[in-house]
Amino acid sequence: MEWKKANSALIIVDVQNDFIPGGALAVSEGDRVVPVINAIQEKFDHIVATQDFHPADHGSFAANHPGKVPGEWIDLAGLNQILWPIHCVQGTSGADFHADLHRENWEAIFQKGKNPEVDSYSGFFDNARRGDTGLGDYLKSKGIERVFVCGLALDYCVKFTAMDAKSLGFETYLITDATRAVNLKPEDGNQAIQEMNQAGIHSITSKDL
Repeated sequence: MEWKKANSALIIVDVQNDFIPGGALAVSEGDRVVPVINAIQEKFDHIVATQDFHPADHGSFAANHPGKVPGEWIDLAGLNQILWPIHCVQGTSGADFHADLHRENWEAIFQKGKNPEVDSYSGFFDNARRGDTGLGDYLKSKGIERVFVCGLALDYCVKFTAMDAKSLGFETYLITDATRAVNLKPEDGNQAIQEMNQAGIHSITSKDL
């Protein structure tokens, strides 16, 4: 495929220890995205990352709701919210990026999920679209027109980041071999790709770059 490095950016979503096998909210094969992402970074002049960065009292944690367990749904400040295990808490090793992930060429890291009253899957906005991380304005300030999205997890933070990128006017690509799904239901990952494709997001592999 033909694309210009100058106006393109790679967005690496949430490749953090708690989403890697052995972590608090492990994504099956989540560690396998690391070598793929490392290999493609050299193809980009502009690389940014997102980081899930929750306070310990975050409302999306089942442990903060007596009698509730992960997978249940609640109303959280007016939004339907699935409850998760405690994960990516600020200041913990679980919130750190995977140790093997190359970071030396990253321009910026955008933290999300810091407001305890609303979850934040997308790297651009919280789930209520009230909080803005600044990622969209940052990319536009760099003259970026095209974004390539990878990381964890496909059916949540990667999908919502890609959908918001598209809604903000960026030509958006999903790198399918550089992401993995949580798959609370076995079909969730494939369904997420279908949703993105229907929204006009292009699916490619790392070999297409």
